Amino acid sequence: MWPEIIRLSKEGGLDVIETYVFWNNHEPERGQYYFEGRFDLVKFVKTVQEAGLLVHLRIGPYACAEWNYGGFPMWLHFLPGIQFRTNNAIFKNEMKRFLAKVVNLMKEERLFASQGGPIILAQVENEYGNVESSYGQPGELYVQWAAKTAVSLNTTVPWVMCAQGDAPDPIINTCNGFYCDQFTPNSPSKPKMWTENYSGWFLSFGYPIPYRPVEDLAFSVARFFEYGGTFQNYYMYFGGTNFGRTAGGPLVATSYDYDAPIDEYGFIRQPKWGHLRDLHKAIKLCEEYLISSDPTLEKLGRNLEAHVYYKSSNSCAAFLANFDSISDARVTFKGNEYFLPAWSVSILPDCKNVVFNTAKRQNDQYDDVFLICKVVSQRHPAENAFTRSTSTHEVSLATSDWSWYQEYVGIWGTNSFTKSGLLEQINTTKDTSDFLWYSTRYVNQAVILEKLSNRNKW
Repeated sequence: MWPEIIRLSKEGGLDVIETYVFWNNHEPERGQYYFEGRFDLVKFVKTVQEAGLLVHLRIGPYACAEWNYGGFPMWLHFLPGIQFRTNNAIFKNEMKRFLAKVVNLMKEERLFASQGGPIILAQVENEYGNVESSYGQPGELYVQWAAKTAVSLNTTVPWVMCAQGDAPDPIINTCNGFYCDQFTPNSPSKPKMWTENYSGWFLSFGYPIPYRPVEDLAFSVARFFEYGGTFQNYYMYFGGTNFGRTAGGPLVATSYDYDAPIDEYGFIRQPKWGHLRDLHKAIKLCEEYLISSDPTLEKLGRNLEAHVYYKSSNSCAAFLANFDSISDARVTFKGNEYFLPAWSVSILPDCKNVVFNTAKRQNDQYDDVFLICKVVSQRHPAENAFTRSTSTHEVSLATSDWSWYQEYVGIWGTNSFTKSGLLEQINTTKDTSDFLWYSTRYVNQAVILEKLSNRNKW
């Protein structure tokens, strides 16, 4: 499915494909590596490169991602004296070894940008800032070590740490969340980057199917670039499925659809995919201005503002924002009047003509749009449940057979034992099962007494 998913991503206006690297699948046994099949990382990166896109490689190696054990291999759990994600020599030695394995694999295939490859960014750790305080000083030392170790691997591309406000130089700290326009890096020398913009949320048993309106998602993206953003990634743009026992976390379902622009089955989700595609086109029309200057803020009223990017005194691009969640507004900007729906951003690549408004679906956009690329009309999913894209590219899918797995009652290993009380799950099953089987015997005391009183009759 990779080529088709990547093609749809490119057609939707993406420039970079971002992916995690799951340690537990690439090193299922200590020192025994696996980079084949659906875990052929080299092939995946090369497939992205063949499509003309770039790659952000989030090595971690802790991933979270609602993935089994957060991406850590189970054998790591049983190393004597180990403590995860802290200033622990045993853990750090194993983590460094895996980081080096992945980096060297990419170097050997000449896949980093400096080698002519597509990888422009790499990530070490993942959202550690959310838990760092619970580790105290060892946590701070671990962050310093992780940064130093990553840089020492000499990828020749920048490293990032997401959700890590104290990321040491030159590591770039980035934002994760639903809105990151107000995010500021911890150094003026670092670009403003957004590694996870949630297109929806993961599915949990017993909870509603997650949904995020595309108008709100588009608003968040436009506001980010309005405020000087340089890199924004959707989490997820395609989520797919966590097959087998890879789904991890309380009540997390195997579906990782995430209400993404490309749905779990690989089909485009309208109107989300199309609306974001048009947003990407509009932002790219402003590109030469966005890289020429920092934005200049102009207040247009209560909850109303403009950010202007100047290439020269009489040449600019602008973002007009109404961040009131209820009230529409009319504003005057550079002598012209504009209508701004509530919670929306209008994009003006020439500081005059509105080519896109985040709250307006494509058919509702202004008639005087200033678009270089022809825009095709969107279709509702109900019109054709299997609409893949606007091109004539066809994909053939091989027939898949059903399979099943019989899980026997018992415990890991050949030696059984008897123990009263509850047991620790991982230590007992060694992650060979999601179930820990218990047995018990119920005795009816009244029946026993009756039998004892009548034993002479038996």
